Amino acid sequence: MTDSAPRGTLTVRISAMPADTNANGDIFGGWVLSRMDQAGGIAGVERAHGRVVTVALDAMQFIRPVKVGDTLEVYTEVEHVGRTSMKIHVEAWARRFETRDHVKVTDANFTFVAIDSDGKPRPIPAA
Repeated sequence: MTDSAPRGTLTVRISAMPADTNANGDIFGGWVLSRMDQAGGIAGVERAHGRVVTVALDAMQFIRPVKVGDTLEVYTEVEHVGRTSMKIHVEAWARRFETRDHVKVTDANFTFVAIDSDGKPRPIPAA
């Protein structure tokens, strides 16, 4: 089974390992969320030309589990840039280990704020 194409740019790609599972053998949702936050941060740093911090994310719903051996692929797309903050759409997809199927796992909109060396909000440069 293959879902429609991912939205955005491939930003993080990582293998799901046994140490990242719950008692049922599924990868922890928190592990997936962490990789999504990491990918969003990478996209945010590239767009803001410097440090960013996560300040919010909208609701997430896990559509399918990630299994040991799957490759988690996280895609990002900057949706909106304000003066100091930006909204980045983040999608997590699993490339199934044995079948090579590519399925969407979850997505969310993350909000990042650009900060200076003192941790204070700073303007995001024009594209």
